[in-house]
Order: sequence, then C-alpha cells, then structure tokens
Amino acid sequence: MKTRPFRTSYLLFIFALLLSTKAIAQEHNSGIPPAKAADLIHAVIEAGRTTYSESIVEHLSEQNVLGASENWLDEKNLPLPAQFLAMSSQFSNNRGIGMKYRLLSLWPINKKNSPRNSTEKLGLEEVANDPEKPFTWIVSRENRWYFEAIYPDRAVSNSCVSCHNLHPDSPKTDFKKGDVMGGIIIDLPLAKRSEKNVDEKFLLQPEVVADYIHSVLQSDRAIYSKHIVNRLTSEKILQTKENWADSKAIMLPAQFLLNTADLIQDSELDLSFWLISHFPINLQNRPANEFEAHGLENVEVHPIRPYAKQTQLGNRKYFQAINADIASTAGCVNCHNNHPNSPKRDFKIGDVMGGITLNFPIEEQ
Repeated sequence: MKTRPFRTSYLLFIFALLLSTKAIAQEHNSGIPPAKAADLIHAVIEAGRTTYSESIVEHLSEQNVLGASENWLDEKNLPLPAQFLAMSSQFSNNRGIGMKYRLLSLWPINKKNSPRNSTEKLGLEEVANDPEKPFTWIVSRENRWYFEAIYPDRAVSNSCVSCHNLHPDSPKTDFKKGDVMGGIIIDLPLAKRSEKNVDEKFLLQPEVVADYIHSVLQSDRAIYSKHIVNRLTSEKILQTKENWADSKAIMLPAQFLLNTADLIQDSELDLSFWLISHFPINLQNRPANEFEAHGLENVEVHPIRPYAKQTQLGNRKYFQAINADIASTAGCVNCHNNHPNSPKRDFKIGDVMGGITLNFPIEEQ
C-alpha cells in the first residue's frame, strides 16, 4: 500500500513528460523554411533601399535641393543607395545575431564587393542571366550549416546608373535603370554540423526569423536617423516634415518605416508590419486587439525582448511579434512632444514610444 502513491505519482510524471515532449516536438515541427526566410528578409532589405532611393534621393534631386554622391559626407550630400544599404548591412551584421547580408558584384567599384568564392561568382552569373529567382545553396562552414541566397541587385534609381557608368574605377559603364548590377547575398545559420537532415526542408524557428527581419528594419531606421535626419537637420541643411512629399523636406524616421511597410504590403509574401502605441499621434496606430495591448505593456516593461505568439487565420498559421519602438533620436522626441495631436509630451531619448508589430505565415512538417 505504501508504494501505490509513489507509482501513481511516477506514472503521472511520465505522462506529463510525454505530453511536454510532444508539445516541444510539435513546436519544432513548425517554422520557416530557409528559402522562405531569406525571401522575407530580402523583401525588407529591398523595400528599405527602394524607400531611400525613391522617397529620399530622387525626391530631393527632383526638388533641386540635394544630390547623392560617393563622398557624401565631405560634400554635405546624401549617401548613394548602395552606400545606404552597405551601412545598414554593416550595422545589422555587427549586432551578432547570426544572419548577415551584404552587396556583391561581378563589376564592383569597391573590390571588397567582389565574389569571395566560386559559388558566389556562379550565383552572380545566374541571377544576372535569370533575375526572376534567387540562387541558393547550403554550405558547411565553421562547424555549422548555413543557407545562402543571392538575389539580383537592380539599378533602382538614376543615381545608381550615373555613379557606376561615370566612376573611373567602374569595370562596366553601360548600365541602364533596372539592370542587374550585382547581388545581395543573405547568409542564414541553420544548425550545428552534427545535425542530420539539414536541407531546404529544414525549418527555422519563427522567433529567430522575426529577429532577423526586425534587425533589418532597425538597421535601416538607425542609418536613416543618424546619417540623414540628424546630420542634415543639425547642420541646418534640411528639415523633417510630416507632409514631406509636398515640400523640400525629408520624412520622419517613423514615416520611413511605414513607407517601407507599404511597399512590403504589395508583395505576395504575406508579410506585414506596422507601428502601434498607447500614445499615438495617429489614432489608427492604437492597439487593435488584446494581443497588441498586452504586447505593448510587456515591451514597455521589458523592451529588450519581443512579445510573441502564434495564431490561426483560416487554414493558415501566423507568427506575430511586437518589438519595442524606442526613441533613438531628438527628431522622434521633438515631433511627439510638440505635435498638437500628441497625447504625451514628455518623451526622452531612450523611452519606449510604442511597438513594431510583425506578422508572417509559418509552416508545419
């Protein structure tokens, strides 16, 4: 009789352990295939660069206000679109999150952007011949498996074409707008080399992919804030305006992110992101549901980690994450503290002003 409680407790423990193991297995059987993760990351990279090229560089050029040049800092100009992407990728790569991306080309002005091995060279040749799909492969390196993808890097603005065609160090001088000028390579760590069955069906955890996407968004915004907004406004070269499109001004950092989100919305990836806040200037940015309200409260207290969940919509499963939206520049603080529609006017640099909600589909094996 004395052993029965022990046996009952033991059986209950084993049963609970089996349920827990099953739940963990199910969790690891849902995620993002590497190719899809790379597509999502590339879409954000491309949308951010397009926002910068079209809404900043070309907008100011058409207004005869400011140009873009290689020696932009000394000439008090704008960085070229390729330089903007290079600075953003360096900012993200230096964060040490695992994922890395960079520009490369068969015809680089900067020799550091040459292909580093025969596979990268082959990939650049393939996307130049067929720019409708990326060139992908899986490689073992540094005791890990990596998924790598090269996407075509097109000339998205006239400034890209002019720079390469007129530069004395350019090995190719007949580019036209829309031409493939090189590639964007994305490097995703998958697993340790001891892991078996690491192929294109391997699934990345959605939390990891969300961190990668957010890193690109954060890096673009940081570079835009520091090297464009802060520099130009502090030197009284330009000012930011809410109605920037109708004036000789530039958009606010929050508008940069929202413009990028609008470009993503037109893609077929079913990826979306938006700003939310308990103190929005635009009332449409209030939390729309219980998840967003709880998420905002969570990231206000714990801004270092996102608030996340999986959700079902019809027959499709989605991953949602809310990251803290932190006031990183004086422009952000001044705009909110002085705007007539702002419900909060005592923000300081470093404060959590709201959140960035990220939403994308996940798959199950």
